[in-house]
Amino acid sequence: MSLSVIIVPCLIDNYAYLIRCEETGHTAVIDVPDAYPILNMINELGWKLNSILITHHHSDHVDGVEQLQKLTGANVIGAKSDSHRLPNLNISVSTGDVISIGNQQAEILNTPGHTIGHISYFFKDSKKVFTGDSLMSLGCGRLFEGTHKMMWNTLKLFMKLPKETLVYSGHEYSYSNAKFALSVDSSNTRLKEYYKEIQDLLKDNKYTVPTSLELEFAINPFLRSALPEFKLGLDMCQKTDHEVFQYLRILKDNF
Repeated sequence: MSLSVIIVPCLIDNYAYLIRCEETGHTAVIDVPDAYPILNMINELGWKLNSILITHHHSDHVDGVEQLQKLTGANVIGAKSDSHRLPNLNISVSTGDVISIGNQQAEILNTPGHTIGHISYFFKDSKKVFTGDSLMSLGCGRLFEGTHKMMWNTLKLFMKLPKETLVYSGHEYSYSNAKFALSVDSSNTRLKEYYKEIQDLLKDNKYTVPTSLELEFAINPFLRSALPEFKLGLDMCQKTDHEVFQYLRILKDNF
């Protein structure tokens, strides 16, 4: 079984993701910042859109949902707990539910922090996770609603997924996130190498997503909060993992 992914840039730095089960042709999109770039890509590919999957309620992820649903007739899927502030849902989902995109199945992960009702979509067989604004390339989402403890628990959930899992996040933030990462982890050789790779990709108008969890474990300071050697570099050996994460998130907010 195969799940193909097409990246659709939207607005200034958002990403939407067209996903397609190659066996059945069932096609979905993850988040809709703007209907028309997605509609144009669907028409160019000659695909029919069946489903719209929402990660969270922020306008830069849902503003195009109603228009795209009207134009395509696709079912809208989102968190039941957040349905009061999402576009009208055809299918409401909760933590642990499984949805099907053709022959591909996605588990609904509860990933609050950036917002209270944030969810992510994990395709176990394809080893792909669509994380919206929770886990980002080299970072994590700013805490608009949740607590630091909540976001740390979300990151620990992602850390339990297979290291080969590809991470598709909602924005092109890799360059700015890498600059922050270097400020707190300056001796990290792989991070310094990847910072150069990011610059080269962006210079060539290429995407820096997806990344892999394996790479993120090596370079994302938020995912490294529990590592003794990382704590040592911050002079925080006596601090809990959660306290280190909180320190980093506050530092990043003011970076």
